[in-house]
Amino acid sequence: MNAKLRLFTYSIPWNLALLTVGSFLVALSIKAVAVPHGLVSGGVSGIGLLLYYFTHTLTPGLWLLILNIPIAICGWIMVSRRFVLYTAYGMLAITLWMELISFTLPVHDQLLAAIATGTLLGAGAGISMRSLGSSGGLDIIGIILHQRYGFRIGQISFLFNAVLFTISFALMESDLVLYSLILVFVTGQIMDYVLSMFNQRKLVFIISDHAQAIADAILKEANRGVTLLEGRGGYTGLPKQVVMTVVHNVQQKKLEEMIFTLDPDAFVIFENTFNVIGKGFSRRKVY
Repeated sequence: MNAKLRLFTYSIPWNLALLTVGSFLVALSIKAVAVPHGLVSGGVSGIGLLLYYFTHTLTPGLWLLILNIPIAICGWIMVSRRFVLYTAYGMLAITLWMELISFTLPVHDQLLAAIATGTLLGAGAGISMRSLGSSGGLDIIGIILHQRYGFRIGQISFLFNAVLFTISFALMESDLVLYSLILVFVTGQIMDYVLSMFNQRKLVFIISDHAQAIADAILKEANRGVTLLEGRGGYTGLPKQVVMTVVHNVQQKKLEEMIFTLDPDAFVIFENTFNVIGKGFSRRKVY
């Protein structure tokens, strides 16, 4: 990522734009699809929906805001003020969008409603997470526990939702809870896709008798860094060099042609990577 692009991605207008769009999609998914069908989303918003369904007081947006306030205070103390300020904007934007949205999307089937909610919610949460803030709730808890104790955010989300839906089974119809579980699954898949769609790269291992020539070609023609690993043939026992590099998705075909032009017998492994941090790729996001 060059310096100008990095400066832009850390700018206030860009981050507020991401949070505005993400919060709208989150609010749309809950207010216009989940609530009319009685579905429960995962995370803190799921608790807010349960409180709304069973107390019939306030609105889903206000319940979500109230639940997020103590979590935001913890984030202010344990993460960073910048992160919490951006997240506070995201939380307020979700509440505002929920209050403004007065329509429902014309989805009548429960299963389709669960899929639609999960898609919109996952896209909104993913877009928000690409900023220097988040949409609040479980995101803050996950980041705190990850930074302090090394828990993976996915583990935290799974455990939290396991408890939430166990309670939901005791309070709601089983069919609604099962549809809600589908909603949460779709949300996770879409959010992962949105988070990785601009970061996914190809990790490449090349085993060849012409490793140095291939490495030189990658350096000069593809303008990508390489690392030469020392290996040994399992059958022959002979030493071999393994070329390791990381390329953008669009460079895969060009790299294949380059490798097999130099060595038609090369053995090449391409692996998808969720994110690559380092020079020429992404930089570590500092909250």
